[in-house]
Amino acid sequence: MSAATPTGEQAAFEAMLNKVAQPCSTTDEDPSGPGDAGPTGPAGEQSLAPGESPPDEPIEPGAPSEPASQLNDRDQCASVQHEQRIIGALQSVADPTPAKVRNILNGLGYIDQRIHGLKQDGRTTRFHLDLRQQGGRLCEAAVAAGKQTDVIPCVAPAAGPFTVQKSEGA
Repeated sequence: MSAATPTGEQAAFEAMLNKVAQPCSTTDEDPSGPGDAGPTGPAGEQSLAPGESPPDEPIEPGAPSEPASQLNDRDQCASVQHEQRIIGALQSVADPTPAKVRNILNGLGYIDQRIHGLKQDGRTTRFHLDLRQQGGRLCEAAVAAGKQTDVIPCVAPAAGPFTVQKSEGA
């Protein structure tokens, strides 16, 4: 991202990112700090995000290795917000071609410069979204597949060209 004055489209994109992450900005955490927040629920239990199910298996102690462990608290929270809005918009698309997916993403405020690897894969369309902002590393890996649409967080470098460093599997 450049230090120059953003274009109107870029400014609208930044405003959309801020609006989506607005529920995440109410924490006292440093937005550039690591995502190693301790327990947040009652009796020292981890809280679940809205719509999340508790894990089926016990959680093993140790250093987390999934993308969420490399995202700061704001990015982890914003990821859930982005996932919900993208899945909600793409689930109703019966034939998710790259052109249809791009139009829907554009309609949600995601700009072409931040949509990467948009390609048809059988009856689905795969893509990544670069959602890095304020030194964050958030990206989303997605598969548009009608009712089976899925979006998961991934990690990108904090600065420089967009590449996916770690993903949970899409």
